Amino acid sequence: MSEGASVGGAYAYPLLIKQLLHTPLANAPDQQILYRDISRYSYRTLRERIGRLAGALARLGVGHGRTVAVMDWDSHRYLECFFAVPMMGAVLQTVNVRLSPEQVLYTLNHARADVLLVNAEFLPILDIIREQLETVRQFILLTDAGPAEGNAFGIPFAGEYEQLLAAASPEHEFPDFDENTRATTFYTTGTTGAPKGVYFSHRQLVLHTLSVATALGTAPAHGRFGREDVYMPITPMFHVHAWGLPYVATMLGVKQVYPGRYVPDTLLHLIQEHGVSFSHCVPTILHMLLASPKAKEVDLSRWKVVIGGSALPRGLAETALAKGVDIFGGYGLSETCPVLSLAQLDPGFSDTDPEAALGRRIKAGRAIPLVELRTVSEQFQDQPRDGKTQGEVVVRAPWLTQGYLHDDEASAELWERGWLHTRDIGHVDPAGYLQVTDRIKDVIKAGGEWISSLELESLITEHPAVAEVAVIGQKDEKWGEKPLALVVLKPGQNVEEGELRRELRERVHQRVEAGILPRYAVLTQFRFVPALAKTSVGKMDKKAMRQDI
Repeated sequence: MSEGASVGGAYAYPLLIKQLLHTPLANAPDQQILYRDISRYSYRTLRERIGRLAGALARLGVGHGRTVAVMDWDSHRYLECFFAVPMMGAVLQTVNVRLSPEQVLYTLNHARADVLLVNAEFLPILDIIREQLETVRQFILLTDAGPAEGNAFGIPFAGEYEQLLAAASPEHEFPDFDENTRATTFYTTGTTGAPKGVYFSHRQLVLHTLSVATALGTAPAHGRFGREDVYMPITPMFHVHAWGLPYVATMLGVKQVYPGRYVPDTLLHLIQEHGVSFSHCVPTILHMLLASPKAKEVDLSRWKVVIGGSALPRGLAETALAKGVDIFGGYGLSETCPVLSLAQLDPGFSDTDPEAALGRRIKAGRAIPLVELRTVSEQFQDQPRDGKTQGEVVVRAPWLTQGYLHDDEASAELWERGWLHTRDIGHVDPAGYLQVTDRIKDVIKAGGEWISSLELESLITEHPAVAEVAVIGQKDEKWGEKPLALVVLKPGQNVEEGELRRELRERVHQRVEAGILPRYAVLTQFRFVPALAKTSVGKMDKKAMRQDI
């Protein structure tokens, strides 16, 4: 008998997404899941709706290995799809609704989607691309307003979501199958070339869920996520499964709040109304929330927020902490499911040294359980963990994508030498905290010396007049490159630009003299702009910025 096979009839427990439902249904069946102020139901009802959705999809011919694509804002419907589709043995494709119509079309065709669930708000996009879809044969309407909302475009819907669920049985049977079966597919939002498809199996998603839950749940106080919390994602569910946190929240059986489209006042209302205590987002979204006038009326002292997608700027962290937000960084990529590390503090650390604690909060953090993380030289030698020697971040973990969909060459490059290459540069300190200093493609080289754009950005955001900043390399005949800081001021600031430019230069000089920044950082130039280019998920689009200068 092969190793690992069942003996005497023992159940060979597969790591399938359906197993994440056992605990909440047993321990918290009446806990609530909300969609804005529109829908509210229990975990018991969630399970029934998952069964109904699977039954409805099965009637449309969805079976093992088929791909079901979703275009929706963050909703209870999306959560149901997170479970029902992969539990059928089908593949869930989460479509980035912020891509151009041409890119949406590319991802649907490249993933070979069979069925598309589409929110009525995105029907204009579907109307543009429908005739060019190569494999999608069935459409399901998602709407908050009723079935008639989908009539204007003449799309032959198989039905409206709620009507299809009402006509299906909640008793759909979800059989066991190979835990290595593909569960999800989505596309990276890179700024070069066509989007790349990454994919994850049931086993990978379950292990990621368990590891993230362990890292967050074992924190003694700071950054803890437990059964008493109220969870609301502010990272799109189409992007890396909203960082996998909906799976964690469901497994724990916590109260969940889904906000739909991200509108600052709506988000703040939901935080206040439902006591939201745990969220995650990119820096630009948090900045948008804290800058809203309504933020002055809402108590944020119970709110814990993980910042990822981009580095957490020191200035933004200080603003959040001043409002009582327990803020800390996290790190990962689309290709890593995504969480690799969290910048949680040891007990009492912030009490003994608040400044050092702030410095740790804004780092990428310590590797979570089961993650092996290294920084390596160009010769692939380990760099010392001294908090200053930089190298490329390479990782191994049981949930990393095995490659890019239908792209063997890019997959081989991603996994060179058997390690996933993040293409990020960073260093690790003696306490194990990773600091990402730049993307390889964004690092600035002046006078033969590397300058971290992220460290410069963090420094500049400490100025009270600065809302956002992006530092990019500007070609220079003498130095090769010079740092150029593109600065967005906070609304209503009456600071004279020349005076502010001098103040910011002085801040850089002080850090250089203290040995915190390399000497060529003094070459930094400043340009004040009304806004910064962003990708579809709110990250800084430095490629677009470099093209504009």
